[in-house]
Amino acid sequence: MDLNQGVFFSDELMQEIKSRFHYVDSDPDNRERLYFDNAGGSFRLKKAVEQFARADSIPDNPERIHQTALSLQKMQAVGTADVRTILNATGGSVYSSLTASAAMFDMVRAVAENVSGTNMVTTVLEHPSAFDAMTFYAKKLGKELRVARSNPVTGGVDVDEIAKLIDRDTCLLNVMYASNISGAKFDIENIVKTARQINPDLFILVDAVQHAPHGVIDLQQTPVDGINIAPYKFFGCRGSGISWLSDRASVLPHHKLGGKKENFWDLGSAAPWQFSVVTEIVDYVCWLGGKFTDSDERRALFVCGINQIALHERALLSRMLNGTAETAGLRRLNGVKVFLDYEDLAKRDLIVAIGIDNLDHTQAVREYEKRGVIVYERASSSIYSKRMLESFDMDGAVRISPLHCNSAQDIDKFLQVTAQLCHVS
Repeated sequence: MDLNQGVFFSDELMQEIKSRFHYVDSDPDNRERLYFDNAGGSFRLKKAVEQFARADSIPDNPERIHQTALSLQKMQAVGTADVRTILNATGGSVYSSLTASAAMFDMVRAVAENVSGTNMVTTVLEHPSAFDAMTFYAKKLGKELRVARSNPVTGGVDVDEIAKLIDRDTCLLNVMYASNISGAKFDIENIVKTARQINPDLFILVDAVQHAPHGVIDLQQTPVDGINIAPYKFFGCRGSGISWLSDRASVLPHHKLGGKKENFWDLGSAAPWQFSVVTEIVDYVCWLGGKFTDSDERRALFVCGINQIALHERALLSRMLNGTAETAGLRRLNGVKVFLDYEDLAKRDLIVAIGIDNLDHTQAVREYEKRGVIVYERASSSIYSKRMLESFDMDGAVRISPLHCNSAQDIDKFLQVTAQLCHVS
């Protein structure tokens, strides 16, 4: 078995998976469609949406002593433990916020303002929530911002490119887990190891929003000081960002109520639904893992489930790029250019960037929609794309991002539509 090409879920399991999500095969108006913009949103688990509504409908303040309040406290405690399950995190502090972007600004501020050092390091491919936070606080505090270049072959950033910017005066390294344009996974384990060899005291923050639904995160293998995820990109609900901070990062001066513990980061009353939705996400991945392992240990089930998701998505990626005997893949379609097309699929999440010769990127997106396919244009006019695209010497791309609840047949339909677009004038 060639794991580099992935392994599809069985047809029976694929049916079960699809049944657990909203709107996989049709839109909210019951029109058939393929939603291939999961890097911008994500299919929602039915149980996560139900649990959100149930938990948020409860009027009780969880900071009370009566029975319902205690049940809300338990809901939050279980969800907090499940954040640790996702990350394999021990110690430190779990922090909920309105968005993962807001949390990233908060974490950057805490380190930049309170840790000595003359420079901070990031990469050109970072999401604006990380890159702009680093830019803002570097300027405010008179620190040098050093930016690692991208690699146009892999679509990511090389370990050496980051390492050469770090020295004993670097106070903060901020790096993402995977690119939301190319899908390239960063070698976080070697980045962390190499960076800490240069500067053992270095604080490291990681943006895992894009990668978390696609692969294993293990903070025991990659000991960082802060990491964020967004449940809405992980089969959950909007209006929530979840972060974890290490013991030393969590006690850095930060906005908090004076009477709270030194490592407490939440402001205002807790929203238990944020944590109960995380539990539904972990329950689902563990259910999937249970199809492939006899273990009953929660982290082991979760890791197995995520690994199976990664293998299925790799098979989807391979099918999209290479096609079948009956259906030409993107690499073989005349009139299609696959950007940042790195051969080692094990180093990529399920994101593909393409161009269609006879259509500009916005036109292509509209033509896809006419045919029941939702994709997204990455354009240099967008603050979410400009810096990254320019680093690859690109002016734009059509970004395609299915999810593990898509099937091989969904990919074939997409390829057939793409072949049609090659002849649209």
